[in-house]
Amino acid sequence: MNAAAHTASPGTRPAAAVHASPARRFGWLLRREFWEHKGGFLWAPLVAGAISLLLSAMGIVIAMVAARDSMPEDGTISLGDSEIQLNGLDLGMLTSQLGHEELARLGDGLDLTLMLASGWPFIVLAFVMFFYCLGALYDERKDRSVLFWKSLPLSDSSTVLSKVVSAVVVAPLLATIAAILTMFGFLALISLVVLFYGGNPVSLLWGPASPALISLQYIAAIPLYALWAMPTIGWLLLCSSWARSKPFLWAIMIPLFAGIFVAWLEFLGVFEDVTWPFFRNIVLRALTSIFPMTFMDLEYLKGVNFDVPGAARNLMNPMGVYRNLASLDLWGGVVAGVAMIFAAIRLRRWRDEG
Repeated sequence: MNAAAHTASPGTRPAAAVHASPARRFGWLLRREFWEHKGGFLWAPLVAGAISLLLSAMGIVIAMVAARDSMPEDGTISLGDSEIQLNGLDLGMLTSQLGHEELARLGDGLDLTLMLASGWPFIVLAFVMFFYCLGALYDERKDRSVLFWKSLPLSDSSTVLSKVVSAVVVAPLLATIAAILTMFGFLALISLVVLFYGGNPVSLLWGPASPALISLQYIAAIPLYALWAMPTIGWLLLCSSWARSKPFLWAIMIPLFAGIFVAWLEFLGVFEDVTWPFFRNIVLRALTSIFPMTFMDLEYLKGVNFDVPGAARNLMNPMGVYRNLASLDLWGGVVAGVAMIFAAIRLRRWRDEG
């Protein structure tokens, strides 16, 4: 009798959930999303970073063995007018030959290398977000768990928005942390190599490079990344809430066929010079905005003068990154993304697979 009395009927709502504040309920929803997708949000970027470090270590070992095998028999190389005794690359001697400008250029090279080394978690993040958003609303209808969540005092708006926040804040923040750990791990790895060859990692690596600055720049770029990713997130959530089966095919094929149809109309002479703008502003924005680089970033990279010392560390400068806020392309995507998220909320409210 006691067990039956405490069994919740479909129309009852847990007292703790009824009296919880909206902010607390939203926090529960975020925790739910994290624990249900912990593998993609947390472990996938960390594993990607670890694989990057492992491959880097293997490459360094191969390079060290190759350098040893190609060492001159007398163990010396020429640097300008002087000869340096290598004995396994005496980096301490090489460092003493570097001036201020050479160290600055060395810092640029190190910063670029650190950005590349820390890029793996961000690549994984894009795929995690794509499939997370695509299955966020479809999977709960497929396994009928949506009936349970609708029985709780949780609105469709808060449920869908918790998935949006998980995609644009939680997942990018965890991937950024994984990227920062990978960057410092790579720097520690090459520091061991420098020590092995008699160099000073502080003066040769940690001084010229800017890992702390790059880390702060990564974190500062998250809000802009969230805005840029909105059209893809909105489109995938819309497909996830609407498609009765195979949401991946619907999400991919509808934009692609729309682009092909526009190209066909242009070929027939109905339109003129609209195919590429349509693909750029509709198809690519709908499918690839979860990748961090914006169109403005790609255009900006073409004009970067890497001959100027410090150019590499300024690639992620917040002042440069946030110049995207002046782009109508960015805000047009935000408006479209918000509209599609609103449509996904309404569809979740009306859709019933039972």
